[in-house]
Amino acid sequence: MHSSSDINNSIFSYAFWDSLLFTQNKWHQHGVFIHTLRVTYECVKAGKWHFVPAGLLHDIGKPLTAFKKDEEDLIYHEWSFTDHEERSYQVIKNCSFVSEYTKKLVRYHYLIRDIKKSKKEDLERYAQKQAIWETLDDSMKEDLMNFLACDDAGKGKKRRE
Repeated sequence: MHSSSDINNSIFSYAFWDSLLFTQNKWHQHGVFIHTLRVTYECVKAGKWHFVPAGLLHDIGKPLTAFKKDEEDLIYHEWSFTDHEERSYQVIKNCSFVSEYTKKLVRYHYLIRDIKKSKKEDLERYAQKQAIWETLDDSMKEDLMNFLACDDAGKGKKRRE
């Protein structure tokens, strides 16, 4: 399995621009850019103003990590983004104008889904992700659940099942 450290797409690559502007995967109706705007809108609509910076930055590393994971990605012309949230965090971690709170939301915005998915598929990864979850305070856990709802709402209709 690839991780974000394995993939480093150039900003001049096809994978970068296709995933940014047009195609993600079966769970996203739009490319990363439109999805990002939709997530940010969902944060505003929900009155979660403190989520807005994370809404804008949560997938900033996705186009850098886009890759073809399996035959399904090839057949449907889609991309996988394993550990994109860590790459997004790496992009912003030294930005002094981004709060530590926002950096944490960006870094862990997929953690809840990753725990559920890895429990079924990869017990070692599950243990690693569960250990991270246990280090977070209750307030951050609740914010991650609420942010995930905004992220999901920003995906639009699935293109296929």
